[in-house]
Amino acid sequence: MVWSGTWVAERLGVELADGAGGGPSDGLPDGSAGGAASPGSVRDLLGLALRRNPKRAHLLVSNVLGKHVPQHPGLVYGTGVRLGERVRALLGPDVSRALVLGYAETATGLGHAVADGVRDAPYLHSTRRPVPGVARAGGFEESHSHATSHLLLPEDPAALAGDGPLVLVDDEFSTGNTVLNTIRDLHARYPRSWYVIVALVDMRSAADQGRLAEFAGEIGARVDLIALASGTVVLPDGVLAKGQALVARYEEAAAEGAAAEPGVVAGEGAAAGEAGPSAVRPAEGATVTRVDLGWPEGLPDGGRHGFTPAHRTRLESALPRMAAGVAAELGGARSVLVLGFEELMYAPLRLAEELERTLPAPTEVRYSTTTRSPVLAVDDPGYAIRTRLVFPAHDTAAFPPGEGGGAVGGDGDRYAYNVAGGGFDAVVAVVDSLADSTELHAADGLLARLAAHVPRVVLAVVPTYLPTPADPPGHLPPPANHPERQERPMLSEPSSEASSEPSSPLRAPRPAQPLRGPAFSSYAADEVGWLLQDLSDVELEAPTEEREEAIQSGGAHYAESLPVEYQPSEQYQELFRAALETSGARIARAVGTVTETVLAERSPRPVLVSLARAGTPVGVLMRRWARRRHGLDLPHYAVSIVRGRGIDANAVRWLAAHHDPADVVFVDGWTGKGAITRELAEALGAFEGFDPEIAVLADPGGCVRTYGTREDFLIPSACLNSTVSGLISRTVLRPDLVGPDDFHGAKYYRELAGADVSGLFLDRVEARFDEVVPAVDAEVKELLAADRAPTWEGWAAVERISEEYGIHDVNLVKPGVGETTRVLLRRVPWKILARTGAGADLHHVRLLAEQRGVPVEEVDGLPYTCVGLIHPHFTRGATGADGKAVAGR
Repeated sequence: MVWSGTWVAERLGVELADGAGGGPSDGLPDGSAGGAASPGSVRDLLGLALRRNPKRAHLLVSNVLGKHVPQHPGLVYGTGVRLGERVRALLGPDVSRALVLGYAETATGLGHAVADGVRDAPYLHSTRRPVPGVARAGGFEESHSHATSHLLLPEDPAALAGDGPLVLVDDEFSTGNTVLNTIRDLHARYPRSWYVIVALVDMRSAADQGRLAEFAGEIGARVDLIALASGTVVLPDGVLAKGQALVARYEEAAAEGAAAEPGVVAGEGAAAGEAGPSAVRPAEGATVTRVDLGWPEGLPDGGRHGFTPAHRTRLESALPRMAAGVAAELGGARSVLVLGFEELMYAPLRLAEELERTLPAPTEVRYSTTTRSPVLAVDDPGYAIRTRLVFPAHDTAAFPPGEGGGAVGGDGDRYAYNVAGGGFDAVVAVVDSLADSTELHAADGLLARLAAHVPRVVLAVVPTYLPTPADPPGHLPPPANHPERQERPMLSEPSSEASSEPSSPLRAPRPAQPLRGPAFSSYAADEVGWLLQDLSDVELEAPTEEREEAIQSGGAHYAESLPVEYQPSEQYQELFRAALETSGARIARAVGTVTETVLAERSPRPVLVSLARAGTPVGVLMRRWARRRHGLDLPHYAVSIVRGRGIDANAVRWLAAHHDPADVVFVDGWTGKGAITRELAEALGAFEGFDPEIAVLADPGGCVRTYGTREDFLIPSACLNSTVSGLISRTVLRPDLVGPDDFHGAKYYRELAGADVSGLFLDRVEARFDEVVPAVDAEVKELLAADRAPTWEGWAAVERISEEYGIHDVNLVKPGVGETTRVLLRRVPWKILARTGAGADLHHVRLLAEQRGVPVEEVDGLPYTCVGLIHPHFTRGATGADGKAVAGR
């Protein structure tokens, strides 16, 4: 097979020489995790082409980048992910503090794939597209590029201000000038002690390697390098002038319609200096259709303004549905190219990768993108750029009038390489909405150019993500009565002053997005997205007795206030730790059983939606099980449901807009008498497509058919309140705080961070996953074949107890260990019923009852381990002078 750099090498004497060891590693000890390992020669990774450039005539053309050369999307994405995995190993425990930064335009997709391999780090890429209203957080120059200026426009200005490692990703590491300029600019603004450079190939000379090491010493920072392969470019004297003359000769020949050499022809539109492409005629029978991707609302289209692991989870959940929609428009094509658009590389790449899995064999899928970079095309097997399509820029609306020009600004020609003559019978052109313009659809536009060579063209448009800087990322507008709300209107309610101004397509309001840690909750950002509004600054707590009197008198609903957060004694905390140690495997087994049941019966890629807050630790554990056992990164959200008021309707609408309702699985910690199960079923009756059945860890009440166990045992997450649930309060629904368009509210108790055991609980249970796999597999097999229809025996038992003890209100009877614990922590308990002989599962209940002066009564034949009875007909006068609750009169 002819090497795709042969043509240039023979005419200019340019050579690619392999480096020793496949990639040096600055600052790394021998054998460290960051050392580069070559998959082969640099000639396996690179070809050569020529371009008109006053600084460098030759162009290294990557075979695995998916920019100029169409390539299997799985290979393109997998290459970046594997580099990211090596970065993750190098960073070790510092990985959670890292930021990955990719370079526009060529490495935006590669950098994003590296960030996916790193997994826990957010991603940002530089851009050449200015965005009105987004402050520039930095910038640098790329000296050898056709378009030199890079902008850094993170939605969150603090994104670059951390002191953790900065991972910089480019397709090639040639002289090191770009990286030096980047570090110089950023280090002056946001100094840090560790930089990691990642590239497909390291082509620096020995002198350039020394320059980088010297620079690292000057700023006092560690600099590491990870690359697939290393080598050098050998350039003979006078190569720049020779290359420029060769390019000029071929361009002149192309303009005149002649061959510059016998037997060799230039590809279409090879003359970079031509006035512009003329109108073209689509191929006979060619079709151009549009497909609606159903892109998740509010999801960034890439890393221009930042992209988090949580964003990746949302995208991956939506990809199968989007790919299926595209596949339906391909008309049985057997060779498909997914063509991205300049900096928009990642979203088309992931779509192409999913399409590769979706389409039946022997369909082949390739991936590449359009570019601003003008490169000479020569139709020769030994040349990397065989053909090129030339078309006018079609994202001109993104550039202010008069700002930039030509290849750098919003106008000028753009290019698609190796598409014509590639044998494709369908092309999926993926652009963002700002580029879905008149120029795109013009007679000389990209779609017409594609249709002239490919019989079927499908257009897929990804909504351009435009940050709203008025609100901090990840946060909703303040509650209706919050002082800030009085000073600044909500984004969906423009002020009278603003309404007189012409609207701008660049300033579309951003919909509410889930709250995530660490800004809201102590859980990691990808563990859960809270479909709530943050009420942390609102005083909501009231003494337990006052709340109970108001609730029972009908003066207030329990969701309108919060109990004072219980602070456990050291003795009680020790009980929690002991319970976690003894029941860790039991919980792990229940987590595995319920997760495997969901995957088998409900959806192969479920969207977990936990009922905040007791269900949230269970949802996180289910997500961890799916990732550890099956490699699935499942989306997970937490929503509010309130007895008597129903589920948060705005949260359900948000879920329906971002996910297929059929994939949503509601998750809770346990069932008691099944009140919330009934509440959810009734509330979801107003929405189409959602399955109202809850998946729970424990179902002692026999209220659901998807569960981990039906035993009533101590789940340690029930022992505590916020300190085992990400430091989040129970949810709040009060009309003066929650408007008709708002999510329900909750508080983040940051001040309790010192007592937080949320992570400890999750990690201890996850550590037992591997040992329970055999038991889980056996149990799931039995459950899938069993009759698991709800028996509702718990509800019957509650009604019986309510009558027997003269309460006459099932809402005051709380069955099961979890619900009994809640009674003792949040309400005014009257007495505790304990099954005769109940042991360790009730140690914490007995301790709490003793502390609150509540009698514990042992009962034979109780279907639950214990039942908590709330004080009936409570008034503050019903609490005696000794602090013990007595029957009201």
